[in-house]
Amino acid sequence: MTKRHQSNDIPAAVWPGQDLLNGKPVRSLTIIFRTIGCYWTGCTMCGFYNESAITPPTRDDLLSQLEYAIGRMGDQTNLFKIFTSGSFFDNREISLSTRNLILERIASTGTIKKIVAETRPEFINKDTLSSALGILEKYNVKLEIAMGLETSNDVIRDECINKGFIFTDFIKASVIASEIGVSTKAYLLLKPPLLSEKTAINDMLASIIDTTPYSSTISLNLCNVQRATTVERLFNKKDYRPPWLWSAVFILSQAKQMFPEVTFMSDPVGAGAKRGPHNCRKCDKIVAQSLRDFSITQDRSILSSVDCDCYYLWEKVIELEDFVYVPY
Repeated sequence: MTKRHQSNDIPAAVWPGQDLLNGKPVRSLTIIFRTIGCYWTGCTMCGFYNESAITPPTRDDLLSQLEYAIGRMGDQTNLFKIFTSGSFFDNREISLSTRNLILERIASTGTIKKIVAETRPEFINKDTLSSALGILEKYNVKLEIAMGLETSNDVIRDECINKGFIFTDFIKASVIASEIGVSTKAYLLLKPPLLSEKTAINDMLASIIDTTPYSSTISLNLCNVQRATTVERLFNKKDYRPPWLWSAVFILSQAKQMFPEVTFMSDPVGAGAKRGPHNCRKCDKIVAQSLRDFSITQDRSILSSVDCDCYYLWEKVIELEDFVYVPY
């Protein structure tokens, strides 16, 4: 798949939202910087490479992208989330000097209280985080690193996702961060390719148990079908169905009951579409919204308040899928 030509001074995406900060809902802004992209580019479900830059953006390009985002930031925005097409702390994507300018500019806006930056674990070390903290602490801004762990199961992460690192890499990065006052957010992936719905659910529950000692926030990402990916090829052959929304409802309800002190979040991208997580189409909108509402309130009762006849079909899929063919 050929990359689409996009201007290097405009980010891949910017959007406002709501997130939790110290247990309270706040306004957030998310930017996906258009960089040269992830050096790994091997994950089976990831299509972000298609949105990366054809030529490396300059420092001025990246700062222009940031100003574009800040221009869309509300006056009361307290949380700023940084994504690239890869890792914010990878010097091949964003140099140290440019990264420091970005952090300083965000922190100096005056309203931001916390910055969340996504990265792979191999780019986390004490020097890197200390450099960032040296800037943010001047403005009393907290830092959180967000890592796409996907699963605590090394076999699934390798064979189904091809992530390129192991669970102990995540643990090491989380411990380094914790020791200098940086919190960790873990992204877990519900239903990568080659897993049945039941196996995917069990993997998420096990991963949550394994991950909570190292993460204050866990985000459950529901796999969707992005273009030019292994998942799309399987989907086109009818060998992959995105996860049921009911699976996320079940997992988050169980997780919050087990670990009430941990923040659990989920924003089901593409919910209700054939290529996104879905139930029966009739209830998709309300069930997806219940996941978002739970993420902001952490109230389990929201998850138990939604209902649809297709819930019983989902139960049968869980019961029988590993033994018989379930229609696509």
